Amino acid sequence: MGVHQVQEFIDVETRVKFINHLLKDVEALEYMLENGWIEDDIVRIGAEQELCLVTDTWRPSKKGIAVLQAIDDAHFTTEIARYNLEINLDPVELKKACFSKVESQLRYMLAKAGKAAQKHANKILLTGILPTVSKNELHLEYMTPIPRYNALNTAIKELRGADPQLHIRGIDELSIIHDSVLFEACNTSFQMHLQVSPKDFIPSYNWAQAISGPVLGVCANSPLLLGRELWSETRIALFQQSIDTRNSSYALKHREARVSFAHQWATGSIAEIFKNDISNHEVMLTTDSTEDSLEEIKKGNIPKLKALNLHNGTIYRWNRPCYGVGGGRPHVRIENRYIPSGPTVLDEMANFVFWVGLMMGRPSKYDHMPDCMDFKDVKGNFIKSARTGKASMMLWEENLVPVRDLVLKELLPIAYSGLKNAAIDSSDINRYLGIIEQRVQGTTGAQWQIANYRNLQKKMKQDDALVHLTKGIYQYQQTKKPVHRWSQLQYHPGHKKTAYLSGHIMSTQLLTVNENDVASLAMSIMRWKNVHHIPVENNIGELQGLLTWSHMEAFGCTNNKGDDRVVAHIMIKEVITVLPETEISKAIELMKFHDIGCLPVVQENKVIGIITEKDISDWSYDEGV
Repeated sequence: MGVHQVQEFIDVETRVKFINHLLKDVEALEYMLENGWIEDDIVRIGAEQELCLVTDTWRPSKKGIAVLQAIDDAHFTTEIARYNLEINLDPVELKKACFSKVESQLRYMLAKAGKAAQKHANKILLTGILPTVSKNELHLEYMTPIPRYNALNTAIKELRGADPQLHIRGIDELSIIHDSVLFEACNTSFQMHLQVSPKDFIPSYNWAQAISGPVLGVCANSPLLLGRELWSETRIALFQQSIDTRNSSYALKHREARVSFAHQWATGSIAEIFKNDISNHEVMLTTDSTEDSLEEIKKGNIPKLKALNLHNGTIYRWNRPCYGVGGGRPHVRIENRYIPSGPTVLDEMANFVFWVGLMMGRPSKYDHMPDCMDFKDVKGNFIKSARTGKASMMLWEENLVPVRDLVLKELLPIAYSGLKNAAIDSSDINRYLGIIEQRVQGTTGAQWQIANYRNLQKKMKQDDALVHLTKGIYQYQQTKKPVHRWSQLQYHPGHKKTAYLSGHIMSTQLLTVNENDVASLAMSIMRWKNVHHIPVENNIGELQGLLTWSHMEAFGCTNNKGDDRVVAHIMIKEVITVLPETEISKAIELMKFHDIGCLPVVQENKVIGIITEKDISDWSYDEGV
């Protein structure tokens, strides 16, 4: 949960004042560590649940603030997009039935949110990336109007010096430039916290890094973005790129990303991690902090370290070190940020129990991780798991092991032992870890989504498949069955479609020609591919015109293979186009009024799709138009 009262414009005086507070906070933390002020006689767990709000047509909602007001509970807060909310669960002591207690509170909170959402014709959905998010919902009108988010957007763009650019390559490829950081909003996670003794922080933190790869591999649930099959856990690449403040240069130099796995084992104390982050990352946000942490310590008070926590909140380590104050006592904890939301509450709780069990059950041989594994192998494991999920091969203590075998044969026994030593109820241990064991031998959320998406695409257009998939996720969540027990979605012909924008029904598998191509080449492509319309672009991908089969017949091009004219000489230059957010009804009106058989769909004068009479006919049939 971030600080909302921040400075969007940072002048020199404000920056200097904030940095002075930041440096004092580090010094104050070191004092507390050295003098035994940090709590070390209790272990607590906590969690944050991010969730999606969808409309009755399974698309991202704009009603986040209205739903939040209807919920009226301090456990809930906003997220960067209007279609996301976050629940901050109460911390509980790690003992006996603590995980059942967390699950009970989480279900209660989700039910409360669901009732509030229902009043606004919305539904609550748990998923790592909402399948129906489109580029239309990534514009600033969907950003929650809170200063922190505007300030974050401004700061990232200024530090980067250009609009964010995404390039993710998986089964499909996504390469896109965008004008805001709202791609971050596509990421929805279940963030898990574990309080750690300050004396054991570095061994615990390094162990948390070591297990990240295999844990992520069996928890992956985010394989789709904008209809593309990318990574098993696409959030990992998406989050790093969406708020990356680095820009390209001719110089070859190392600069650490704000979202990172780090590049070496941690050493020293938690203060050393904070120092490295301050050294490597510019201040992005500031806040009016009147607290002088060193003065507070002199008075015998516990400082909140506001400046340090705000700066730490802009450094997105997948395993994030945290400082907090609870019940009048300061503590340190590790926040696991790489686990996705969903597929169900039971799946999330199983992930939580598995991770905490591993953390508590760390064998003594892993107390000093640099002696056991090369950090680059551990980082490589994490990236491999993000890419290929449960199918990944892990390099574990110099042995190449499948994720499945590593989890079943080595990590699950460690987790069982760790939970037993923490005096967790055996019924809870068996229940939650049993789900992990069955999922490892069955299906993960990512695997279920991909299998069903591919099957649905054989029977319907991409947008319909994404809507059907999202609806299926929601329906299965209501059954409370963990994902390894979900069946394949069934397609029902004649189901009512939910498309209402041009971007929903356009064809995105485009054939285009260049304005300088030979006309006979364009004609041949159209004949080979059996298409009657083909957009014409210039050398930088901008729409310049349109070729149609009837138009080429009128120019006598369809049978003249020796024609040396170029496309620019015969194309239609005055092209009627629509935007992806243009309503389908308006597109139909344009096609009828101008008596045309297709409409290119453009964004910033670049073709992103095309609507043909067949697309309109298919949509009209299902809608009963």
